Amino acid sequence: MAKDSAYKIPRHVAIIMDGNGRWAKKRLLPRKAGHVQGSRVAEQICEDAFDLGIEYLTIYAFSTENWARPQDEVDALMDLLRKYMKDSIERSSKNNMRVTVIGDISRLAEDLQESIRTLERVSANNTGLKFQVAINYGGRDEILRAVRKLSTRVAAGELSPEDITEEVFYSYFDTAGMPYPDLMIRTSGELRTSNFLPWQLAYSEFYFTDVLWPDFNKKELQKAIDFYNGRDRRFGGV
Repeated sequence: MAKDSAYKIPRHVAIIMDGNGRWAKKRLLPRKAGHVQGSRVAEQICEDAFDLGIEYLTIYAFSTENWARPQDEVDALMDLLRKYMKDSIERSSKNNMRVTVIGDISRLAEDLQESIRTLERVSANNTGLKFQVAINYGGRDEILRAVRKLSTRVAAGELSPEDITEEVFYSYFDTAGMPYPDLMIRTSGELRTSNFLPWQLAYSEFYFTDVLWPDFNKKELQKAIDFYNGRDRRFGGV
């Protein structure tokens, strides 16, 4: 697609990084090898997204449903997240990137929780890419947690039900203060959102590709943005 003055870069892109296991299986490697390569791709895509002019990038790293995977795979993913969080402290400073973790981190090991808090603290004032990592995240869980917080305030007489607007409700989400995603990308050929940002994706454009996440790159990201530019976003209007 020719780039002209009307070419639009999505402000916020959300990605379901799928296909690590299949990528490893095709190469007769353990699933862990696919996750390792997938984490490397995630690092590079942050740089690519910023180079292309994307302001917010949110990735689905570990869902509330992923605990049901074999224990050895869960353990490997947790170890990988530990390394990723620690490495991201240096990387976020180098790339001027602000990193936020969304999801219920209370179920994670205390050392991983501490790494997350440290990373969020040291990167809080960075002004480059706003990078959100969804860990132990489920969209329904996020909505339920928001409802519980609101209900507690209503029960305490601090908030009237009539005062609960869409904006007020969203202020209790993990992504509060962030714009809704303009574009959602899912790799590996699956055609579902898998409990990822259900409230936030209500008017996002969806781009599905057969490319496995470890093979995803800047060229593939550009294809998704080209697709986005072919869409007519009416938000319910005419």
